Amino acid sequence: MPQHRLLLLAIFISFAGCPVGCIDPTADANSGTTTTVILIRHAERDNFFILTDKGHERAKALIEAVGNMSIKAIYSPDLARDLDTVRPLATHLGLKITLIPRISKPVVDRVVSEILTRHPGEAVLLVGNGSGSLRSLHHRLGGTGEGPYPYGDLFIYTIPDRGPVKIIKSKFGS
Repeated sequence: MPQHRLLLLAIFISFAGCPVGCIDPTADANSGTTTTVILIRHAERDNFFILTDKGHERAKALIEAVGNMSIKAIYSPDLARDLDTVRPLATHLGLKITLIPRISKPVVDRVVSEILTRHPGEAVLLVGNGSGSLRSLHHRLGGTGEGPYPYGDLFIYTIPDRGPVKIIKSKFGS
């Protein structure tokens, strides 16, 4: 069989059963590791994109929700509402917030790949926005459906180097 047909056959087999556009989130995982990614939307904001009092309360509640999960890194777009949501947790854990570009569909793969290659076997929190970026991140991490869109949704992705991703859907704050 010619080389190019073998290559096409290998590509077809590797994506058999995978929906169009599906990307294996474990493709970037290091062998023998299980990485945890916690994905949230920023807390409640006003029409000027500033966290409301309720949003600040929810941001503080994030400490109670995930503060004991041995988080090693926090990723956030450089947007006030995102940073204000994760800043209390970062302060509590003594972590620096890693700034990333505003998440859009073209940068989702890069962000997820960076998290999985820089933090194998660790827990990482990633905050996003409801403008489609959360859905893209959710799908890239192995989820189906909407992802964490409502304020207070907290999705925990357990990503092994081999095998299916497990997702726990939870809430934080009130």
